[in-house]
Amino acid sequence: MNQKSGNNLFLALGIFLGLTLLGVVLSKAAISIKEYERTVTVKGLSEREVLADLVIWPIQFSAASNDLKQLYESLDANAKSISSFLETNGINQKDISFASPSITDKSAQQWGNEGRAEFRYTARQNVTVYSKEIELVRQVMSKLSELGKQGIVLTAGDYQSQTEYIYANLNKIKPEMVEEATKNAREVANKFAEDSSSSLGKIKRASQGQFSISARDKNNPHIKKIRVVSTVEYYLSD
Repeated sequence: MNQKSGNNLFLALGIFLGLTLLGVVLSKAAISIKEYERTVTVKGLSEREVLADLVIWPIQFSAASNDLKQLYESLDANAKSISSFLETNGINQKDISFASPSITDKSAQQWGNEGRAEFRYTARQNVTVYSKEIELVRQVMSKLSELGKQGIVLTAGDYQSQTEYIYANLNKIKPEMVEEATKNAREVANKFAEDSSSSLGKIKRASQGQFSISARDKNNPHIKKIRVVSTVEYYLSD
């Protein structure tokens, strides 16, 4: 091996050892930085109580007969009576809609030795109020027994007859609630930093939870509780 080749070999070996040493140093530095990086993760809550701004009120009624033509006439008469009752009590006609009746033929459902049904045909139909006048509609609901006194058979209990209260203006209050939740999270983080003799730094990462809307309680479904939880991770320093 001549002198030039020997010098090249030593140079290559030196570069290799230098890079290896640099990698070890950087690796240790990264580990050291990670060990000293301290953070705290906190949650901030924001809640609001608001009144629903839309009500969907289905009034379901039923009728029965052995004559199909008579059954439809009874349904039409009942639907008109309900519509008249609603309008008399201040509900706007444009807020009232009528669904097609659901007819059941009992004779087509007889199996084995089951007894004969009193009425061959039974029917259910919905008259639905879709309104922004929440308080007015609730007042009319309390007078619903007047329809029963007219001989109209009102039914309830299934999903189709459940009243819905909706809050449709969530986007108007979202920014304020997110700001409040973030502020609440920072207050919690500041208290943690204070208790641990640290200083609160910048935000490392943050995430906004889903907004939830629910009835405040079962007796006041028109009053909605809105809540959101934000999760924020802060840096800590001594």
